[in-house]
Amino acid sequence: MTEQTFDAAVGHVRAEARAACGSGRVPGLLAGIYHRGERSVVAEGVANVATGAPMTEDTGFLAGSITKPMTATLMHQCVERGLVDLDERVRNYLPELAFAPPSNVERLRVRHLLCHTGGIDGDFWPDRVAGRDALRHYVHELRRFPLLFEPGEFVSYSNGGALVAGRMLEAVTGKSYHELLESDLFTPVGMASSCTSAERAILRRTAVGHFVDPATASLRRTDMFMLPESWSACGATPIVTIADLLAFARTHLAGGVAPTGTRVLSAESTERMRTVAADMHSPNVAPLGLGWPLLPFGPTTVLGHSGASPGGIANLVVVPEHDLAFAAYGNSNAAMATIDRLSAWVLREYLGIAQAPLVTRPAEAADLRGFAGTYRSNQFRVDVKVVDGQLEETMAYEPLDDTQARILRGFTGGIMPFPPHRLVSVGERLFAPAGLARGAIDGLDRRTLVSFHGGASGRPAYRMLGGRMTRRIASEPERPVP
Repeated sequence: MTEQTFDAAVGHVRAEARAACGSGRVPGLLAGIYHRGERSVVAEGVANVATGAPMTEDTGFLAGSITKPMTATLMHQCVERGLVDLDERVRNYLPELAFAPPSNVERLRVRHLLCHTGGIDGDFWPDRVAGRDALRHYVHELRRFPLLFEPGEFVSYSNGGALVAGRMLEAVTGKSYHELLESDLFTPVGMASSCTSAERAILRRTAVGHFVDPATASLRRTDMFMLPESWSACGATPIVTIADLLAFARTHLAGGVAPTGTRVLSAESTERMRTVAADMHSPNVAPLGLGWPLLPFGPTTVLGHSGASPGGIANLVVVPEHDLAFAAYGNSNAAMATIDRLSAWVLREYLGIAQAPLVTRPAEAADLRGFAGTYRSNQFRVDVKVVDGQLEETMAYEPLDDTQARILRGFTGGIMPFPPHRLVSVGERLFAPAGLARGAIDGLDRRTLVSFHGGASGRPAYRMLGGRMTRRIASEPERPVP
């Protein structure tokens, strides 16, 4: 433990948030720390540049993919009630689940959904159905797509897996995902300010996202508040507050007992969620429990999950050994750098947790020719070639239809196409952006590293960036079946 006091830590977070909001690139920023019984929330800037409404401690925001540990919590509750077996086939709960050939849906187990090993490459955005039937519609549409790999073979961050888990929860409980989230998580945890719809969020102070125009550096408010209900996180992207996120984190710090005193989850289930269940043993992919990613801080267990929304970014870090949680949200795409820096500061400077370097090998003189080729997921294609002794990647978005193009433009602020970028070897089948200092590669920057997996030693079958796999294709990109 360092000599930093709790008040000094809050002061540092406040100063960083104020500086970010004064930069002209981040309209508003929220952050909160809970540590050994003390809690503080910081609010700076504005929630919406169009209205000038200020950020306040009780301003709500979209949690994005931080919903995934919440979904995992609900799933473990169902395990405890005898409604779900983690080793059972998902088809036993969702007989209608199917994927395009040659996928083997019978190998997909419930645990695969919670640790991103199911191979479900379901990043598409059906928006024709909303409300109670949204997840049912999403699962029906999955039959158009093949699995990316055999369940259990690799790790690849999967929104689709979380959506299938959400639909499974509906099937075994008889409640909609919205209802289940509110009755079995928000209420017992004490997340009194959280909700699951824009209709309810509009009744209170709520932040909206913004984008920084790369040409003019000016801020523009998003035209899309949230993604379609059939895709966003688990069918409903919660709108939460910093205090509510910290209450959820405190429940996991306390072995499943919420700040309200209600036991939400057993100590055994809480431990299972943060015990390594899948590990690619690659510096750019966090080991995964059955619900939480584990950040690389040696023997100290550090749980973390981020969440993106249209023009916004959130992050939650939980450190059971130190009884600490840190949560933050910024309402522009430029807020990520500040949130990453604050998260790292809390861990390293405030808690004094040491971290071993992720990349320790010297750069290798690899034969790069085997890495060249085309890799793709459902809607993204990555062309890799060798240029001047380095790998050069070009990413292209190939939407399935006009609906997909419209939704992604809204989610990213239209910041496409992606320019080519160069990579240099920093380890076996591991590459970093050219020009990135080795010291800059740490646990919170692992998403900049590219790794290659599977296949023969000189010709990998998969490419990994940001925890997501793309598969090498032999010729023309695979398209979904009608």
